[in-house]
Amino acid sequence: MEKRKLGSEGPAVSMMGLGCMGMSDLYGPVDRGEALATIRCALEAGITLLDTGDFYGMGDNELLIHDAIHDFDRDRVQISVKFGALRDAEGNWNGYDARPNAIKNFLAYSLRRLGVDYIDIYRPSRLDPAVPIEETIGAIADLIKKGYVRHIGLSEVGPETIRRAAKVHPVCDLQIEYSLLTRDIERQILPTCRELGIAITAYGVLSRGLLSGRWSEDRTLSKGDFRRISPRFQTGALEINLGLVERIRAIAHEANASVAQAAIAWVIAQGQDIVPIVGARNREQLKEALGALDLALTAKQLADLASALPAGAAAGARYPEALLAHMDSERGSRQTKG
Repeated sequence: MEKRKLGSEGPAVSMMGLGCMGMSDLYGPVDRGEALATIRCALEAGITLLDTGDFYGMGDNELLIHDAIHDFDRDRVQISVKFGALRDAEGNWNGYDARPNAIKNFLAYSLRRLGVDYIDIYRPSRLDPAVPIEETIGAIADLIKKGYVRHIGLSEVGPETIRRAAKVHPVCDLQIEYSLLTRDIERQILPTCRELGIAITAYGVLSRGLLSGRWSEDRTLSKGDFRRISPRFQTGALEINLGLVERIRAIAHEANASVAQAAIAWVIAQGQDIVPIVGARNREQLKEALGALDLALTAKQLADLASALPAGAAAGARYPEALLAHMDSERGSRQTKG
């Protein structure tokens, strides 16, 4: 599989990464055996980048990856770990902790659960408003010196925070939501990253299933599925968003692709510095996603997709208001709109 470099000083990774969160958390029941098989199939297909968070399934996701990769050479796997989110026994979100001592603690547990000696990319999941970003980045930089971390990444932060972090230590990538339905980063965040030589690892490329081409208004969501509280899946907003998706179905058909493949291919085509993180939870979804790598959309088809779903067209916010309050990237976006 073709590789793309994460930033001016970061690693070369597969041009598509696998997001493992949904195999343990937030999207309903999962078949663990199928999840393990999916991770292994991804690695065998040439995907090298696995993305997780130490709070996904309260550590279960890291244990899952441990079991999936133990037969593979460590050098074939690049693991990206987010840390800092605080949760309780019921799965509720209780803020973020990015203090230097907390980071050392989080890392120690991640290394043990993953069964590795180092983490390829380590990043705070969100900005901790009580801790200057310089302290957080400095603490990870110390872990790099000790050999426990290879590279520093960021997640869901805005331009000012990106600049401050990059002054402390090189940042290889910013992980942030980016898709045909979520294009806010194009205004300020993406230009800032390109100026500083920081890549984008884009999650949510299928907008949590909206861009799969298979979502329906009458779909029943299980208890604990994040989409039950996601604004874009609520009555009123969902109908509008599904209508937007129908606009791209004909374009995908013209390219002999599924809606999902067209959506992923569009993200891939936005630049060599962008790596989509697909959240396939089973081998069937993975196979479809991998098909996007062979899809050569024409300049007209790319333009038609962008025109069909113009920036800001989606109904509803990306996250519930309570979670948006913790997102530095969203605050920057709102200031720009105002």
